Amino acid sequence: MVSQRGRRTRVTPDADNAPTAEMPAVEATAEPEAVRAKSIPEAAVARLAVYLRVLSGLAEQGATTISSEELSQAAGVNSAKLRKDLSYLGSYGTRGVGYEVSVLVSQIERILGLTRKHKVAVVGIGNLGHALANYGGFPGRGFPVEALFDLDPDLVGVPVGGLPVSHLDEIPKVCAERQISIGVIATPPTAAQSVCDRLVAGGVQCILNFAPVVLQVPAHIEVRKVDLAVELQILSFHVARRADLAAHGNGGGDAAPKGAENGSVNGHGNGMVVR
Repeated sequence: MVSQRGRRTRVTPDADNAPTAEMPAVEATAEPEAVRAKSIPEAAVARLAVYLRVLSGLAEQGATTISSEELSQAAGVNSAKLRKDLSYLGSYGTRGVGYEVSVLVSQIERILGLTRKHKVAVVGIGNLGHALANYGGFPGRGFPVEALFDLDPDLVGVPVGGLPVSHLDEIPKVCAERQISIGVIATPPTAAQSVCDRLVAGGVQCILNFAPVVLQVPAHIEVRKVDLAVELQILSFHVARRADLAAHGNGGGDAAPKGAENGSVNGHGNGMVVR
């Protein structure tokens, strides 16, 4: 493995194929956690979120350890890349045993900032916003929905998922009072920038944007864009490519490996289109 400067670096030993022996622990004081988190590539961060989902499911089933090969297969990532990702956490497992599930869960949660709750506001209570407001999976993962907003007078004041809908004009005030850190925009594209400006004015630091527009935000605001039409177009490309391969007698043999289309193999994580 060659570093960016062209020098060879040591490859992390394979935790699955070596004799049983505990590997050296990484000193907790060797590298500050904030510095370590800052050095993790964004593609690896996306994969860490996938690993956490898999590991949390295993923990619920009572699993205590997992090998890198088992985790890589469950996450759709090759084992070498997985071990590289986990090395950013300072976690190298135990030879012949693998990784402790509970330890990995706590390490990933800490790096992803999930040791504290991130309050969420959903703006635009149409079909998508309704579904997001009622989704029960957010609170359990540390993302409680604490505020809802819409412009429709028939919706304002009406409870959705147990929360009354507030007017768009109240976004800055309500977000500041409730310490909302993540805003979800599920509005028509014409309203998205105005909503974004209000969220920023209310102290929101991160925005998940479902509207098919590019938002203009200050440099300190993080934005992730989810464009479902783009995702469908990407899938259409793969369907068309496989049809072409079959028509030429290839039988699909040159198609991408399983998992590549959803980003788990090529390192782009969850398929979101990032601004």
